[in-house]
Amino acid sequence: MKEVKVTPIKDGTVIDHITPGNAVKVLHILKIPESTTAVVSVAINVTGKKGKKDIVKIENRELDPRELDKIALIAPKATINIIRDYEVVKKHKVELPTEVIGIAKCSNPTCISNAREPVQSRFHVVCRDPPRIRCYYCEREPEDVADRIV
Repeated sequence: MKEVKVTPIKDGTVIDHITPGNAVKVLHILKIPESTTAVVSVAINVTGKKGKKDIVKIENRELDPRELDKIALIAPKATINIIRDYEVVKKHKVELPTEVIGIAKCSNPTCISNAREPVQSRFHVVCRDPPRIRCYYCEREPEDVADRIV
């Protein structure tokens, strides 16, 4: 069998060890393709040393802390590799904070965070893997966290 390789990127970010099947959700929360004209490579259900995984490579872009928190909500074991001049200059795992503020929407339509009040959504992280969050205001836990990310 002939192996096909994805070309290396000169500068940018590689998100590795994404939960299998979640690469498209990562693209969605990063607003790709709308937010970029750069080359983006996606590998889904790749066999790695620890089993199946997804990978996303984004040229000429480094992720901000808010984007990393969003990724941690849907891929808690993801690894972020910062690439400069074809070399990995920084590598770290995503870390889900104990509290998530302003990056997810409560599933309760009557929650104060969904009303026309100047209140930002706020969730406590109940479980890291799989990620589960609970609304600070109404204590509701959304079923699918990925669908609640804004």
